[in-house]
Amino acid sequence: MRLRSLLFVPGDRPYRMEKALGYGADALILDLEDSVTFDAKPAARQATADFLRQAKGKIQLLVRLNPLDSGLVDDDLSAIREVKPDGLVLPKAEGASSVKTLSAKAPGVPILPIATETPAAIFQLGSYASFKAHLLGLTWGAEDLPAAIGALGARDETGRYTAPYEFARSLTLFGAHAAGVAAIETVYPSLADPDGLAAYARRARFDGFNGMMAIHPAQVPVINEAFTPTPEELAEAQAIVDAFAANPGKGALRFAGRMIDAPHLKQARHLLTLAADVHET
Repeated sequence: MRLRSLLFVPGDRPYRMEKALGYGADALILDLEDSVTFDAKPAARQATADFLRQAKGKIQLLVRLNPLDSGLVDDDLSAIREVKPDGLVLPKAEGASSVKTLSAKAPGVPILPIATETPAAIFQLGSYASFKAHLLGLTWGAEDLPAAIGALGARDETGRYTAPYEFARSLTLFGAHAAGVAAIETVYPSLADPDGLAAYARRARFDGFNGMMAIHPAQVPVINEAFTPTPEELAEAQAIVDAFAANPGKGALRFAGRMIDAPHLKQARHLLTLAADVHET
């Protein structure tokens, strides 16, 4: 499943869900958690189920449930059980045990845990590999965690994450790749800073994230562009593959004024595979 951009849509806004189909996101996250008030949750469940019935197959459709300890998950799942989404987003996940619990309640539906929203969750980021068959990917959040520990925020005066949250981001990245699943960057909260968003998304891809969540339709094309290989990148990747193919007995080569070896070949092949996936989808 290609997951460059995952756009959040409130589950109690049928009109927004319908419009969201045309924004170019690789997936929609139909939200039953934070964007829906407690009193509106029954209506949101019904609206989400109705939308899943009529839109299934048009785009990847995920549903963000309420946390496992909220007392609301069973009602969430009951509403959508007959119209299975393509994945479930699990907030406040705390490692493989959370995935095991949800998977037992919703067998066969892959799970995208939001893996850093509680202090205890940080110590479980290496455990997801044991349940990788149940995972759609792994993502993180930078809003709930500072609130949970009484911090004043996750970013400094320049807008960059402070050390604790860079640490959480890095552990999520490595935890996802250790499990062999997609690493999904968290949202960029500023809606009036497209240049900042573009830089943030480019850095995410540079660091090894495979995609990113969006909170507004205008963010989707910026994110898609950042996570789509450029023609120049593809040309160089193909040239690296061709260079090694022409020199099968060599483990290292001189290429464009620098030395390249097996890791560069692996990166080049990965890039070409990624581009093929984007082209086919």
